[in-house]
Amino acid sequence: MTTTAHLDRLNAAQRKAVTHGETLAEKGVRAGPMLIVAGAGTGKTDTLAHRVAHLVINGVDPARILMLTFTRRAANEMRRRAHEITRKALDEPLGGVSQSIAQRLSWAGTFHSIGNRLLRHYAPHVQLDPHFSVIDRGDATDLMDSLREELGLASKEQRFPRKDTCLQIYSNRVNTRGSLKETLENYYPWALQWEAELSGLFRAYVEQKQHSALLDYDDLLLYWHGMMGEPRLAQHIGAHFDHVLVDEYQDTNRLQAEILHALKPDGAGLAVVGDDAQAIYSFRAAAVDNILGFPERFSPPAEVVTLAQNYRSTQPVLDVANMVMAEAPRQHRKYLLSVRGDGPRPRAVTVDELLSQAEYVCNEVLKRREAGVPLKRQAVLFRTASHSDMLEVELTKRKIPFVKYGGLKFLEAAHVKDLLAVLRWADNPRNPLAAFRALQLLPGMGPVNARAAIDHLEAAGHSFESLRSFKPPQTGEVDWKRLVDLLLALVDPERPWAGQVNQVREWYRPHFERLYEQFHTRLGDLEQLELLSGQYPSRERFLTELTLDPPNATSDLSGRPNLDEDFLVLSTIHSAKGMEWDTVFVLNVVDGSFPNEFATGKPELIEEERRLLYVALTRAQNDLLLMVPLKFHLTHQSRQGDAHVYGGRSRFMTEKVQKTLEPVTFHGSSLAGADTLQKGAAPVTVDVGARLRDMW
Repeated sequence: MTTTAHLDRLNAAQRKAVTHGETLAEKGVRAGPMLIVAGAGTGKTDTLAHRVAHLVINGVDPARILMLTFTRRAANEMRRRAHEITRKALDEPLGGVSQSIAQRLSWAGTFHSIGNRLLRHYAPHVQLDPHFSVIDRGDATDLMDSLREELGLASKEQRFPRKDTCLQIYSNRVNTRGSLKETLENYYPWALQWEAELSGLFRAYVEQKQHSALLDYDDLLLYWHGMMGEPRLAQHIGAHFDHVLVDEYQDTNRLQAEILHALKPDGAGLAVVGDDAQAIYSFRAAAVDNILGFPERFSPPAEVVTLAQNYRSTQPVLDVANMVMAEAPRQHRKYLLSVRGDGPRPRAVTVDELLSQAEYVCNEVLKRREAGVPLKRQAVLFRTASHSDMLEVELTKRKIPFVKYGGLKFLEAAHVKDLLAVLRWADNPRNPLAAFRALQLLPGMGPVNARAAIDHLEAAGHSFESLRSFKPPQTGEVDWKRLVDLLLALVDPERPWAGQVNQVREWYRPHFERLYEQFHTRLGDLEQLELLSGQYPSRERFLTELTLDPPNATSDLSGRPNLDEDFLVLSTIHSAKGMEWDTVFVLNVVDGSFPNEFATGKPELIEEERRLLYVALTRAQNDLLLMVPLKFHLTHQSRQGDAHVYGGRSRFMTEKVQKTLEPVTFHGSSLAGADTLQKGAAPVTVDVGARLRDMW
């Protein structure tokens, strides 16, 4: 028996998106393609979760629903909400249909994690070793660097791209589906002279990965895309799923869009949700054209449902955001309306210089804290990480605690990479990167001996048993035997996954204490790693999911914990997407920051900068303050120097936008010297006007 109880709390547009399609008499839902244009704060996640619940309530098997997100956390949250919505709608205390969501909605995850699962299943069909390892960006960069050295490209007299840049060029080229020449012309024109050398480097990089059964992030999509290029395979994979739902569609690249189209060529059961006004990741090869052109990819065109009822912000905040986007030339037009109604008018605060900007922000942050807005409910957003440098100094001086987002990840901590290297090597004996790192944990084992051990292993068909006959000249026999015993234990098919991380931790402990000072402060990271391992059914799933969606840094990277129960949030706008705060300050709303100086040559990049500002504006719930410094001091001058330039008002702050803002001017204490002349002495005055008259 079906129910409509799950639709009661939805607004009209949300209900239209959730119930899209035809409910079949037998069971299930038949639906054509649909685009849900979900403005900021309009309940996008809730709508998608209700859509899943609606499908299940009407007889769709959860195991035949594919949900694609951009983080594992988002997939888990979607699964949790769908289960809760179904349980309440069916009034089920325990078990029943709602419980099947938690158990059978197994195809929910990121594009990369779903690609990983499908590739392992279909590996023989794409001539791929099903036991391949997924390497993270750090390992991919190291591999690129070693090949760069081998090919003699690092010793070029002229500047050859460094390893990080090489990987960025490679990734951009494969994800945009363009040629290497187009990538270099559009994004790295200074490296165009190296087109032939880069092409050779990238070919060597691909061949080395294939030889070692390694896949990087891009490969997971490339292999999936290649698999979908075979019509019979594409049809077989697409037949697994009756409905495909995609979150944050504006962030997809061309590869991902083509994969989806191959999964559902006619769009049957395909529903994507996103906001073209929040498409801000072109530097990761995301293509805004995917969402702008989605309806026309199908015949008849896909249904478009627009969510514009905003539950996050007050109307004055939305008025600013609406006006900024109103002048964008190409978009799915919408006008956000607040459910919450009126609020304080956002401010455009003109300040003398960056020091005054920092002073004003600190004053206002403290004032709001005294008024009952905790520091955690306030955020300072900026275009690039360096824009908060002056503010961080002022916050430290005033002893205002803060945390800054956009730093290193948990998996980038050296000791975490050490432990994972051992597990990765056991999972794929052909993985030279993991082997090279794991071997050098032993005392006396340098790069030359490590390479010799890897060559010995390869000559013996990658059997760890063969390492017993290898005698490294500088490594103690006991240490070597312990490592070989550990590897053989880990690859024993009879040994369960549970307990393997603990076993590696015990082996690693003496090396850990020898290699790192203050190792006791890092122990928590390894304990956290062991706790995380219990959430995964196998070593392969643990290593792959952790690589694709790593947690944030803990003790090694975030400083001493719990110094204060409250702290101000500093964040780049890219890192703030999806977040919200009571009060938001946006720094440096001037040309050169909005838009960024490197974006001004191309109209499409300028429009992405407009969308970036829009994302910043729509993070605010109640208070929004846009900071406009007038003067920027030049770097590389003496401390007494006063060389500076004046910033121009952001081109996005048009007359219409300014009418939605309250203008405020603030002069920092650096200009307060004039007041001190009045204290304790006769006032100092100069009749400059008389002097000017006397000139003529």
